[in-house]
Amino acid sequence: MNILVTGGAGFIGSHLCERLLLLGHDLAVVDNFNDFYDPTIKRRNYGEVEETARQLGRSLYLCEGDIRDMPFLEGAYRDTSPEAVIHLAAMAGVRPP
Repeated sequence: MNILVTGGAGFIGSHLCERLLLLGHDLAVVDNFNDFYDPTIKRRNYGEVEETARQLGRSLYLCEGDIRDMPFLEGAYRDTSPEAVIHLAAMAGVRPP
């Protein structure tokens, strides 16, 4: 199955992505790599997902952008044609006033 995972570079999202790859799914990951916490951590998480996909010969596609940007989100959906969406993206912490 081709699955789109929002927030796929975060801690929970990246671990879910690795598990989905191990179960034989192809993935599209949407993440904006914001700086609420160090984006290098999220990029490292995504790098581990990439390595898992490579080792398993699974398809992995990164859509880097913000889910609040509707044209971006529509394009990501159109470009990847997912059969399922798992929505984990969120703005961490307390929202600014």
